[in-house]
Amino acid sequence: MQKTMVAVVKPEPKAGSEICEVKVPSFGPRDVLVKVKVASICGTDLHIYDWDQWAAGRIKPPLVPGHEFCGNVFAVGDEVTTVKEGDFVSAEMHVACGKCFQCRIGEAHICPNVKILGVDEDGAFAEYVRIPYADGSLYHFPPGGDEESLVMLSDILPTGFECGVLNGQVKPGDTVAIVGAGPVGLAVLLTAQFYSPATIIMVDVDDNRLAIAKTLGATAGINSTDGHAADHVIKLTEGAGVDVAIEAVGIPATFDICQAIVAPGGRIANVGVHGKPVELHLEKLWDRNISLTTRLVDTATTPMLLKVVRSGKLQPSRLVSHRFPMSDIMKAYDTFGNAGKEGALKVILTNTEPA
Repeated sequence: MQKTMVAVVKPEPKAGSEICEVKVPSFGPRDVLVKVKVASICGTDLHIYDWDQWAAGRIKPPLVPGHEFCGNVFAVGDEVTTVKEGDFVSAEMHVACGKCFQCRIGEAHICPNVKILGVDEDGAFAEYVRIPYADGSLYHFPPGGDEESLVMLSDILPTGFECGVLNGQVKPGDTVAIVGAGPVGLAVLLTAQFYSPATIIMVDVDDNRLAIAKTLGATAGINSTDGHAADHVIKLTEGAGVDVAIEAVGIPATFDICQAIVAPGGRIANVGVHGKPVELHLEKLWDRNISLTTRLVDTATTPMLLKVVRSGKLQPSRLVSHRFPMSDIMKAYDTFGNAGKEGALKVILTNTEPA
């Protein structure tokens, strides 16, 4: 048995989450077991913890959450060829078959067989996690690498880059607004700078996060608590609006800001996970040549991002604000869920349980 957190044992907000013992996962010929070493709480995990509309419509409890992690391969299925016991690895947040048309064109998140770790399959907030389709789902990490940075490559960095920067088609000289200066928004900020935009405006309700964003490369920060963030962005851009508006929260208010600030011919890239409906203002946007994109991360860019992390030019560990042992996961959730009060960005969990 392994002691772990099983989230949403019953569909009640937070009351259904507890620490308990579950069996070590069984595994098939295409699977591996990974002994989790370091993990991190994602915003998606918080949707499950709070049991919002998105989680209630998808999650089948009981469930071990968690999809941002790295660790060592503990056991290998007979048909797995790309990893061996002892390898230090991380997994994509979603595991896909690797053989269908969608997988072959690099859009694994819409594979008909895709499963998201910690959402559709038991995840990594445990001693061991099973990785299906391991040959196409695992990434080798170098021994002695920055483990906290490597954890970010499971989801947050490729999410910000693929769903925000690439979908938003950020180009040199662009004016970019990132609405939401949480961990995902800051991942967008870090990777948007690959393309040398002229201006990156961060919008958030938290002055501390806006200050951190400026240390990471933002050129301006706007606090949206007065309800006039869009007006401030329009004024800052001398009435033009922004070439790229990136939504990185997942609530109606932030999506509305993006619609209000995008310039004619501009792009809105949605990154946030929306637990409630939003209103699309086509009555204002229908004639403005606006592109709107949505997607889930494919992690197709993870090998490239790993190279940049290894070079030291990209340091996602700068986003880590709090560290807890896995046994204190409930405290870690409370810290992450009260990010404004606690000054939390990325919350790291270290698995210190014996093998």
